[in-house]
Amino acid sequence: MKKLLVFLLVFGLYGFAWGEDKSDVQKRLDNAATVLQEITAAPDKGIPEDVLNSAQCVAVVPHMVKAGFGIGGQHGKGVATCKNTQGWSAPSFFTISGGSFGLQIGAEGVDLVMLFMNEKGMQALLSDKFQVGGDASAAAGPVGRDAAAGTDWKLKSPILTYSRSKGAFAGISLNGSAIRQDSDSTKAFYGQPMTSQQLLAGQVPAPPEARNFLTTVARAQTVAQGR
Repeated sequence: MKKLLVFLLVFGLYGFAWGEDKSDVQKRLDNAATVLQEITAAPDKGIPEDVLNSAQCVAVVPHMVKAGFGIGGQHGKGVATCKNTQGWSAPSFFTISGGSFGLQIGAEGVDLVMLFMNEKGMQALLSDKFQVGGDASAAAGPVGRDAAAGTDWKLKSPILTYSRSKGAFAGISLNGSAIRQDSDSTKAFYGQPMTSQQLLAGQVPAPPEARNFLTTVARAQTVAQGR
């Protein structure tokens, strides 16, 4: 019964994101750029420079809906890019969804940033579907200028997560969540189907419409290097 309720809740969250066209996908790109800029703006409370500079891929979910009434579910749509020899790759679009049990009531929107720190994390993202905690583990990333003084974050997790909550919940867990390529958004943006591998491995040139997001990602690392 609980599994059925989780399915219905997550299915309902999916419904918030149906029917996107290219303008909707463009808005997601622009919102993702704003989220990343704001989260990395505060050097004493943001993502540590060593962590940000070590990231091989950056993924942003501008507004992930997390809701619950005894059980919980979460769903969001994001955008990702990976480093290559030319800079940052053309953006790849994805969905993230999952359910969790616990004493939860209410709803909130969460801005989420995921940093893929090593080859294992990057290869998971390049696939069209993977499960967080199964194919690649995730952990809350260190926060603040001096938080990354140690090297534990380099050894523990392929994915580091940062979130900004707007509602009543505190914190977020991604374990068990499924990340899938958003085929509809990809086709709407590029005009034809593309795989995550093609986009993130640099096989497709980044279109002009992605410039704002990619410039923000590059600038975030430049700012971190200059702190």
